[in-house]
Amino acid sequence: MLRSLKGASRLAAGLLVATSLFGGSAALAQQKVRVALGDVVSEETLAFQIALERAKERGLDYELTSFSEEELAIQSIISGQMDIGIGTPYAVIQRTKVPLRVIFQLSTLVFYPVVANEYQTWKDLDGQPFTFHGRGSGTEAIGNIIAAREGITFGDRSYVPGSGNRVIALMNGTIKATILDLSNKNILMQQAGDRFHVLPTPEERASDEVVFASQKWLDENPEQANILVEELLKLWREMNEDPSVVEREREARNLLADQPKEVIEEVPAYYTEGVKEGLFDPNGGGAEAARTDFDFYVQAGQLEGDPASLKVEDFWDMRPLENARQKLGN
Repeated sequence: MLRSLKGASRLAAGLLVATSLFGGSAALAQQKVRVALGDVVSEETLAFQIALERAKERGLDYELTSFSEEELAIQSIISGQMDIGIGTPYAVIQRTKVPLRVIFQLSTLVFYPVVANEYQTWKDLDGQPFTFHGRGSGTEAIGNIIAAREGITFGDRSYVPGSGNRVIALMNGTIKATILDLSNKNILMQQAGDRFHVLPTPEERASDEVVFASQKWLDENPEQANILVEELLKLWREMNEDPSVVEREREARNLLADQPKEVIEEVPAYYTEGVKEGLFDPNGGGAEAARTDFDFYVQAGQLEGDPASLKVEDFWDMRPLENARQKLGN
């Protein structure tokens, strides 16, 4: 089930508390797991939805809420209004000391800065507006690193969730510089390659999206966390072996049925190219990914301190991933 909240006022008004009980296993007989998505529903979130549906078949019922901004999704986990979130909460964890913990890496940062032809180099963007996915997102982290390396300062920053939505804004002339994912970069260049071009970007492969929850929820719901991470790891491994599994599962489960035909048609190419580019770690991230993230997000100014001094256990709860690896085989 999917709901959508489009602003902070609706968040403040309160979120729906699920009252339905789990079917199936008596151990899972409780309220639905409330999942906060800090993004719009699109081909980019499809694999995660498939894993949720597979988990549901094992008794983990859920309700997925799509927020207009990643920070609203993170806040909903902090406040206890949601149980599981999707985003990049590293800075929030460090800054607020809130016991949120990452349990799975959904995707790595493989993004492309796309700008109007009037900007030929990064220097041309000094003082100019730039658009990101969301505050504190991976796209903004990349932008911060690039700005520091190039010795520039962006002008007004705006935030438009979803690469597809940023493509529309570029085509309409609403924005002139942003960062896109692989498939949407290709779409834009096919349709308007005479108006836009890609600027160079860092090659670091930090986390773009991770699954996280409060430590309290993880401690109180180990079986739900284990089922979800196991289904994610299983699908991510299947996907890396055969990306077409995503489209087959989408068709079988009638997912993205309310999306435009153009979005659905992009699914096979998105996952095929994504696997080729290394977007989806078949090991689900873990300690190695966390250390890469520490280096990257310190450079981006979103984490403070010496990366070597940051502790994985302060940001990740490795138990669900270790259990999944043990069950499925390392």
